[in-house]
Order: sequence, then C-alpha cells, then structure tokens
Amino acid sequence: MSIQIQPSIFKFLNTLKENNTREWFAENKTWFTEEETQMKFFFTKVMEGLREIDDIEGMKAYRIYRDVRFSKDKSPYKIYRSCSFKRATEALRGGYHVEVTPGGSFLACGFWQPNKEDLLRIRKEFEMDADEINEIIDSVEIQKVFGGFYDGEALKSAPKGFDKEHKAIKLIRKKDFILLRKFTDEEVLHPNFYNEVLKSFKAARPYLDYMSDVLTTNLNGESLI
Repeated sequence: MSIQIQPSIFKFLNTLKENNTREWFAENKTWFTEEETQMKFFFTKVMEGLREIDDIEGMKAYRIYRDVRFSKDKSPYKIYRSCSFKRATEALRGGYHVEVTPGGSFLACGFWQPNKEDLLRIRKEFEMDADEINEIIDSVEIQKVFGGFYDGEALKSAPKGFDKEHKAIKLIRKKDFILLRKFTDEEVLHPNFYNEVLKSFKAARPYLDYMSDVLTTNLNGESLI
C-alpha cells in the first residue's frame, strides 16, 4: 500500500455530506470500511514517521460518529477524518493533529484550549519574558511552514490580573496556542503529502520543546516533575 491518500476518500466524504443519514451509511458501510482502512494506514505511517523525530506515545484516530446530544446539527456522521498523536512522558507536552476533509484539510500542533492551570502558567511566562517565544515563532522555518500562530480564540481584553498595556498582551490574551497549516485537496492527494506532514511537524519541534519546558517548570525555572 502506498503512503498516499486516495481520491476516493474525498468522493466518500462529499457523498456522505449529501446523504448524512443512518440509512445511507448502513447501505454503504462496506465503502466506509474500505476508506477507513486506507486512512488508518496513512495515520499509522504518520505515527511511525513522527517517532523518528519525536517521542510519541500513540495515536487516536477519531470515530466518524458525531455526538449530537448537545448540538443543533443532528447529522449523525462527521464529514472529515482526523487523528491526533500524543507526545510521551510528563516532560513532553503538546501534540500533533491531522484532519482530512474536502476543501478544508489541515494539520496542527500545539495546545488547543489548555486547562486553566496551564493557561495561567503560559500567560505568566509571556508576561515575564516573551522574547524567546517570539524568536521561535518568528523563525524562518516556522514562518515558512505555518506563518506564525494560528489566530484562534482570544479574550477581547486582558485576563484578570494582567496589564492591558503589556507589550505581549496579544499573546497573553490568546486561549489557544496552535501552529496550523492548511492544504488544498490537490496537495492532500499528492504523493508528497506524507512527507510534507512530517516536515511540518519537525519544524514545530522547537516550539513544542519550549512550551514543554515552560509547562514543566515554575517561573523560577525549577522543575515541577
């Protein structure tokens, strides 16, 4: 099996989008199983490649079934396939993510909606000294691959206890700390997509390592683990 995503996955997801019912899905379960086998093969190969550049504990390929209990959209199935890869040990924080969907595929890495303790620690670090994170994010490699931080969610004003005039307030107001790279359908189907995914994740390592150091030490730089 080639480490290449096949056009049939987009055909399946586009058709599912137009027929997002349990009846249609049941009738096309064999088609879904074939596509899922190929996607899991691709995700597994990404994990194997990641393990050559980082310490990866494992991967989580997300199920296609939507949780509709608290959603106005009652469509039972997702129209994308995605997988996350977790870094190993307490010392390595953050993770990697790949999502494939017609017209909206992307990869991301970093910290999405960190818990309140981690969020406060990150903000305190940037309040004390944002020079290092700015140097990393402004590096040639990260700018070339990701273009800097993904905008994501942010507070409209300074968090409680922080100076709204602080020079790093734009960073301090952020709720997510994500590097994100989007891909066209043509790029996803290209034979080099697998290599581009790994190249992108490798470019993010200095950022993930820096944030791991922040989240495993106190403001004096003393280890918490």
